[in-house]
Amino acid sequence: MNLVLFNDAMEHIVRISRILDFPTGSALLVGVGGSGKQSLSKISSFILGLDIQQIVVTSSFNLNDLKLFLQELYKKLAKPGSNPICFMITDSQIKYESFLIPLNDILNSGWIADLFPKEDVDAMIGNLRNEAKGNGCNDNTEALREYFLNSMK
Repeated sequence: MNLVLFNDAMEHIVRISRILDFPTGSALLVGVGGSGKQSLSKISSFILGLDIQQIVVTSSFNLNDLKLFLQELYKKLAKPGSNPICFMITDSQIKYESFLIPLNDILNSGWIADLFPKEDVDAMIGNLRNEAKGNGCNDNTEALREYFLNSMK
């Protein structure tokens, strides 16, 4: 598809791409509705080869549904050879203030402490052991966890 982008849009794409290219890079885009925040983020993600994941909020969507979505997101990251993921969420998708707790954990550390039992975390990190070692990562638990968390943007 042929796109015509004005200079400000191209500058924003460059800024967003630069942020997303950092390990665990996060951005808060502020603007009026319809100003292109999601579109520019999707273009930036495409440029970087990131898979985009967004929640679909229904009338019955609650905190447990959000946690299930995030569990599936982390499980996708734990598969060897998976693409890095860009997780996008809008203010209208935050139905309850309690949604902010796991989102804050993701922004602060990249990890939600009570999302998985320890055995599941060890299994997910173990799945990436060979890939991480192939990319020069040390074979200790902390280095493997860091490699795993850097897969999420």
